[in-house]
Formats: sequence, C-alpha cells, structure tokens
Amino acid sequence: TFAPGARGSLLPGRRCRRSPATHPLPTPATPAMPSPEPMDPALERSFRGHKDGVSSVSFSPTMKQLVSGGLDGTVMVWNFKMQMRAFRFVGHKAAVTSVDFAPSGSLIASGSRDQTIRLWAANVKGESVSIRAHTAPVNSVAFSGDGQQLVTTSDDKSVKAWSIPTQRFKHSFSGHTNWVRDAAFSPDGRMLLSSADDKTVRLWDARSRACSHTFFDHSDNVGCCAFSPEGNCVASGSADRSIKLWDLRTLQLLQHYDAHGDEVHRIAFHPSGSFLLSASADCTLKLWDLCEGRLFYTIHGHEASANGCAFSPAGDFFATAASDRHVMVWRTNFDRLLPAEHKGLALDADPPAVAALPPQLPPQPPQLPPPREPPASSLASLPSASDPPPTPGPTPGPEPGPRDSALSEFSIGVITMRSSKMAENAAAAAAAARAL
Repeated sequence: TFAPGARGSLLPGRRCRRSPATHPLPTPATPAMPSPEPMDPALERSFRGHKDGVSSVSFSPTMKQLVSGGLDGTVMVWNFKMQMRAFRFVGHKAAVTSVDFAPSGSLIASGSRDQTIRLWAANVKGESVSIRAHTAPVNSVAFSGDGQQLVTTSDDKSVKAWSIPTQRFKHSFSGHTNWVRDAAFSPDGRMLLSSADDKTVRLWDARSRACSHTFFDHSDNVGCCAFSPEGNCVASGSADRSIKLWDLRTLQLLQHYDAHGDEVHRIAFHPSGSFLLSASADCTLKLWDLCEGRLFYTIHGHEASANGCAFSPAGDFFATAASDRHVMVWRTNFDRLLPAEHKGLALDADPPAVAALPPQLPPQPPQLPPPREPPASSLASLPSASDPPPTPGPTPGPEPGPRDSALSEFSIGVITMRSSKMAENAAAAAAAARAL
C-alpha cells in the first residue's frame, strides 16, 4: 500500500510531534519572507503484507529495497520502484525475529524462533541456505561492516560468530547468564557488543573472544544495543524504559534518558552520530538529539507495539516496523540544515561523572584554554612558525588522537607557509627599494 503525502498524517493516527521543550515557538516572520519548508519527519510509504506483527526491518545499501521479518514466519522484500512487486520469502517454520541486509546488498540474513538462521539471495528467486545455529530461538542477526561475518544471539545464552564465505561456525562468546537479546559488530570489526536478560551489556574483543568490559547500569532486561557510527560510544535500550550511552574511552556512562512509557525494543543511530531513534512497546518512535541531550521528536505512527527501526545508509530516510503489521518509511527532513559542527556526538572532552549526570542532560562541553592574544584581523598578526607553542590551560583532558594531531600539523603548516610568503614579500620590497 502506498501512502502519498508529506507529514505523516495521511493515515489515521499517523502524526509526528516535536518536543516542545527542545523547540520553542518561532518568532513571527516578516510578511515578505516565504514560509520555510517543513523540517518534520514525513511519512513516505506504508507497506502491508505480513499476516502478523513485524519484528525487524533493514535497508539495502543501494536503497533499492527494504527487508522486514514477521511473526508469520516470512521475510518480505519491498522494492521502492512502484512498478516492482514485493517478494515474499518462505522457509522458516516459526516467527522471524530479526533480519539484516549484507553490506554488499546481495544477501539477506534472518533469524527465527525455529532455532535456525537463513541466508537469502536478495532477488526474485529467493534461494536460501538454512543453518541450525542455536539450541533455542534465535533473537538477532547482524552482519559485520565488511560483510564477512555474521553474529547471532539466542535464548541459549550464547553469542555466535559465523563466516559468510564458508557459511560455517567460527566461535562463541560465552559469559551471559540469561537469554541474549541483541549483538552488533563495531564499525571496524574489532569489537562486539551484546545485551541480555541478565541486565548487562558486554563488550567483547572479536579476535580473542574475551569480555573486555561489562556494563551493569540497567535495572531490567536489556533488549537492544548498538555502536555509534564512529565506534567511540555504545548505546542500549532496556525493559526498564531507559536508554543509556557509554563512552568507550573511559567506559563511563555518558548519557541517560528516561525514554519511553514501556520497554525499549530497538535503537538505531543516525549515520551522522548526532541522533538516535528508538522504538518501544508504548507504540511510539522517539528521536533523540544526542548533541543537546534532549528529546527531538515523538512519532505516533503505529497503532501497536513498535518493534523495529532503522536508518537508511545516508540517513535521509528511516523505517519502522510494528505489531500492527505495518512497515513505514519516513523521510528524515530534520537533518537537512544540520550544521558542520553538529555532525556527531562530541567525545573530545572527558564526560562528567555519572553521579553528576541528571537524566536527559548531555555531557558538559569542553573548556578550552583562553587564547594568547586577541583574534587577528589581518595576516600580519598571525604568529610565525618560530613562536613558542601556547601553554595548555588548567583544564585536564584526553590526549589528542591521530585526527587532532593531523589537524594541528595542518594548521602549523598553513601558518608557516603564510609567514614564509610574508618574509619573501618583505625581502622583495626591500630589494626593489635598494634598486631605486
């Protein structure tokens, strides 16, 4: 079913509400100014084909297809071209709990309560390979960033990694003491994150299979977890209705949100790293501004529990899935005017202590040392390469990373070139004066 229109209000109950605390009413515009283009998320399409609730959703890397898994045991592949029909893949003998598109776009993984995972060809034939993966229902499947590995979780309390080229089991990650709900690879593939009903989130070394850290901050089952796009922080959603983010440099709690009125089923980072989308059993989707540490939008699009959500690779769309059997695709819109300095969650400064971090407040911004002299108004006031470096301020902070060092070297190089050019110009002017 195609639902045309622009603001998510075309179907009954489909509406998007902006957080009043974050966005006060705008000041009246002058009559000559045209009305601005709406920046609210807009409902683009609504798909319905599952015969029971929809548990999971994932975009293809090419943005030509969208895959969803349903409690009816089927996998649906929706084509964005209007003239192409959807594909229904049948093979699982129980509910499909999770689906994921491979980075290549040619393969789809699905996990089911029938204790198997299937690898499907993303075409009209829908050929698949079935793997008996666990001894209990499979709860999640997720590809690594390079598409060479697949991680699965299960009610058998295990996390397993699989080789995609050989379609064989590689190894397990053991340590959880209850059902494992979700797992994900870090963007570089060196770490693994898992969450479970033992109320913990565990960070693993993907090569040694050792648990490098365990987060105990949740007070109930932890149903979902995710790495940020940069891989420098992780987030989780829980049955305690909260969302938490941790800094992987310090392994300290970075942000805490009392997010929903019921269990948080799924979270997804925006590709910029500045926003987080959450789906909950309270039937709502919520968008969180991580740079401001506040609720950005509340989306009332589904009439039953929201079970899945995912951003498109470019972040210009996001999809949601729910127990009302609908899969919805929304245009993001709000990130069109995203400034350059708002492209990711800032982690350059030490986060505040957890005890001093109230709910829904972001970490304090870094305190930069004062400049040595007033801002320059001309090239003549730029410091030369021979000037001593500025003395660091009293505020402690982390050591600069490779990116910071590269930027510093680039800045020094620019100043040096400008100073050398000024010296050459001065020498040329003096020679010309002597010639006269």
